[in-house]
Amino acid sequence: MNEKKWIDISQPLDDQLAHWPGDTPFSYVTEYTKENTGSVNIGKITTSLHSGTHIDAPFHFDNQGARTLDLDINRYIGHARVIDGSSYSMLDEAMFSQFDLKGVTRLLVKTSIPNNPTQFPPDFPTVTSCGANYLHEVGIQLLGVDVPSVDHPDSKELTGHHALYQHNIAILENTMLDHVPKGDYELIALPLPIRKGDGSPVRAVIRPLNSTK
Repeated sequence: MNEKKWIDISQPLDDQLAHWPGDTPFSYVTEYTKENTGSVNIGKITTSLHSGTHIDAPFHFDNQGARTLDLDINRYIGHARVIDGSSYSMLDEAMFSQFDLKGVTRLLVKTSIPNNPTQFPPDFPTVTSCGANYLHEVGIQLLGVDVPSVDHPDSKELTGHHALYQHNIAILENTMLDHVPKGDYELIALPLPIRKGDGSPVRAVIRPLNSTK
């Protein structure tokens, strides 16, 4: 039996993980040890909800937006296509239109930025309004990127976030795609059921479906 294996495209959560400038870094401590309790070790984490590979809930950038537990989990499970956009400096219509996205509802974009979880990139390709409009026109319901955000770190307008939200396109950020060939996969990237959350870390995994595109 030649069963295709799942591929982890998540950033490991540890104290070396780079974080958004000014945000809460990830930290893990064993709060209670087996020596203390007599039976078990119990760990505690402190983290931003946007540490590592994560999804953004609309409340992250819109006070009236849905919280994490309000999100449709079906958006984060199912067929996804990985494309190689590493030769493009922007995630815009000109870039997306170069790829066959017929029948695709979840799209994962590999950029030119190396996947290094310990370093926060000062600059990276971002999503434009025309790019989000084009994705909506072709039927995309989730966009995943291998960089910390769909907007530049200096942006206050968050054009990419709002444009994707306007078209009800879910956002998945900080995936690890350097080791992943372009092609079709099954994706699972479920957020935690954080009732009031503005986002959530995820364990994102993919499994090959068909030949490369």
